[in-house]
Amino acid sequence: MLANYFPVLLFIAIGTAIGVGALIGSRVINTLLGNQRPDPEKLSPYECGFEAFEDARMKFDVRYYLVAILFILFDLEIAFLFPWAVVLQEIGWEGFAAMFVFLGILVIGFVYEWKKGALEWE
Repeated sequence: MLANYFPVLLFIAIGTAIGVGALIGSRVINTLLGNQRPDPEKLSPYECGFEAFEDARMKFDVRYYLVAILFILFDLEIAFLFPWAVVLQEIGWEGFAAMFVFLGILVIGFVYEWKKGALEWE
């Protein structure tokens, strides 16, 4: 019974070893070859919308996170199109119609968010 779990345990052990090895290797390479002189360009905020080294209790703009969540939401919904396209011939017209109902709901949600101004960056 336990022999059935050996490939899974081996997979977990190899994955953990690769992950830990990559972390240790990157740390060693960064220590040996990395440039340790930060400049204002390196310390500037990047895609987060606020300074990285300030008080943790500061106020920040929520619109960045709203746009990020909407992107993830619509991106994941679009990801459902790939398996649908692969099995389109097997599922027939019923599957085709069901996917267009899904896409219609997706478009309605996108138009709603667009009209509400959630995609606007002021």
